[in-house]
Amino acid sequence: MHSTVRKIIHIDMDAFFASVEQRDNPRLRGRAVVVGGSPQGRGVVAAASYEARKYGVHSAMPCSQAHRLCPQAIFVKPRFDAYKAASRQIHGVFQEYTDKIEPLSLDEAYLDVSESPAFSGSASRMARDIKTRIKAVTGLTASAGVSYNKFLAKIASDIDKPDGLTVITPDQGPAFVAGLPIGRFHGIGKVTEARMKELGIHTGGELREWPLEQLERHFGKAASYYYLAARGIDERPVEQRGQSKSIGTETTFEIDLTDADEMLGHLLALTAKVADRTEAAGLAGRTFTLKVKYADFQQVTRSVTLPAPTARADQLSVYLPLLLNRTMAKRKPVRLLGVALSNLVEPSLHRGWVQLPLF
Repeated sequence: MHSTVRKIIHIDMDAFFASVEQRDNPRLRGRAVVVGGSPQGRGVVAAASYEARKYGVHSAMPCSQAHRLCPQAIFVKPRFDAYKAASRQIHGVFQEYTDKIEPLSLDEAYLDVSESPAFSGSASRMARDIKTRIKAVTGLTASAGVSYNKFLAKIASDIDKPDGLTVITPDQGPAFVAGLPIGRFHGIGKVTEARMKELGIHTGGELREWPLEQLERHFGKAASYYYLAARGIDERPVEQRGQSKSIGTETTFEIDLTDADEMLGHLLALTAKVADRTEAAGLAGRTFTLKVKYADFQQVTRSVTLPAPTARADQLSVYLPLLLNRTMAKRKPVRLLGVALSNLVEPSLHRGWVQLPLF
């Protein structure tokens, strides 16, 4: 670890899209709200209020399934302009404390406040004040995690949601990770979690007992991350705007996918997430890439060069059927899907923007 302990705050807004809808429409307050498509359609849930989450509704779930779980839920269409406006206000609050900000999406970011003079350098007091300022400016609540690295700060922000604040100090870190269920590790999905449990790894403490060489045999390149995370070590810096070469996300499925419509539904949700993160970073991308891993672990990527940089999900999603048709996904079971934007630029650096064509 560095000789100088870093101070990292992870801010995560609480049920952001749904909370904006409840803020702007009084009849939705205290009600189960699902932001996404219609309950009878093939769309996926973009966000769910905490009242809906009590019934098992969550993002990326098919809207039809969400309706079955919570038939009393009110379905509303996304209003991205409203979410972006709130996000700009939130990121304006961040700038009051530090310029070392790594946006993950419209509603989530890491802040490195190691050198901030606010509150005599107290990261926990800064986090509490950031939450108060966000509430005053937007009327929305945020949860915060404070720790000495990104791994622990992100986990901490999820401990006491909604409206939570959790601090994990360097002295507490190793013991905290030792007792952490393996499924709570950021970067360990359900498939990897199941594989680890088959190996007898259920907690961070049990993961810590494994030598790096053995982890590499089972988990390849990801082994070093697991090895260090189990010891509460994460040296990744907070990356400021414009430092990313690409922005992407992917998901591995417990049950292989065989239905093309279901694949497209998941890809739409992934594309929305990537567009969200790209715009939050103040960037736009010129290359859109689809990643597919089949059940036999063969992996392929298919890309398209866009006529102009964009960070809009609606402009990117029109390419998904084309890219998916260029794979064997409709003939072979699929275990992983991912999308990414690369060739990133700042909009202010690009001239001659044009509307992307629709097929």
